[in-house]
Amino acid sequence: MKRILLLIATNLAVMFVLSIIVSVLGVDRWLLAEGIDYFSLLVFSAIFGFGGAFISLLMSKTIAKWSVGAHTIDGSEGTTQYWLVQTVHKLADKAGIGKPEVAIYEGPANAFATGAFKDSALVAVSSGLLESMNRDEVEAVLGHEVSHVTNGDMVTLTLIQGVLNTFVFFLSRVVGFIVDKAVFRTERGIGPGFYITMIVCQIVFGILASMIVAWFSRYREFRADRGSASLLGTPQPMIAALTRLGGLQTGGLPDSVKAFGIDSRSGLSQLFATHPPIEERIAALQAIR
Repeated sequence: MKRILLLIATNLAVMFVLSIIVSVLGVDRWLLAEGIDYFSLLVFSAIFGFGGAFISLLMSKTIAKWSVGAHTIDGSEGTTQYWLVQTVHKLADKAGIGKPEVAIYEGPANAFATGAFKDSALVAVSSGLLESMNRDEVEAVLGHEVSHVTNGDMVTLTLIQGVLNTFVFFLSRVVGFIVDKAVFRTERGIGPGFYITMIVCQIVFGILASMIVAWFSRYREFRADRGSASLLGTPQPMIAALTRLGGLQTGGLPDSVKAFGIDSRSGLSQLFATHPPIEERIAALQAIR
């Protein structure tokens, strides 16, 4: 179940809009009018590449809550909500970060964390997770999500995405320029061949870049699992939570936040999966001494 995570879905949309703006404003024609100005093109690529990534990061909490219909709780709504908020805040204090917002949404068993800053993150839990797990297992899942925040995974993912965006933006225009001159024989400025090739290359390079993002996402899941074990003092609750997840219908997250869930299974190639198989995660935790 993966691979158009919040930071990729919003990010790609922003990149697409920025690419249109660049073309409408004539920046491409200016940069490539007399040949490729590599330095200027790289600077513009970095501005738009990191701009798209950071805009999506800053919007992440709002988009995440809107995507799943999550509503923030303060613990006054009932016993379960009180326990949930107090547990998240307890784990955050232990991890040395600010107290995250806590939210609940309707859906199958899952949870996610997001936000641009460690001290003002969001941890959201589904009704399905609360109904299907005991409190020790839910606490382990919360520890996993708090560990994502502590590790700065959202920011690191943004930086990686920014670098990849930069090279996708840069290389797609370089290849487009070369094809336009060599194949379409455009003699002055840039022609339709540039735009056709550039769009195709952005799609292809974007898919390749998403494999790298997916690899990091899988790595950070192992690290967050270990973080939960550290916060709780034992890996057993996290093992139990993952074991239970393996027998549940998980997911229920829209594409925009799938990569931030506790579990994400799909029929896609493992190269695009943002979560490792649950069996591998359990084995990694069992290896902790």
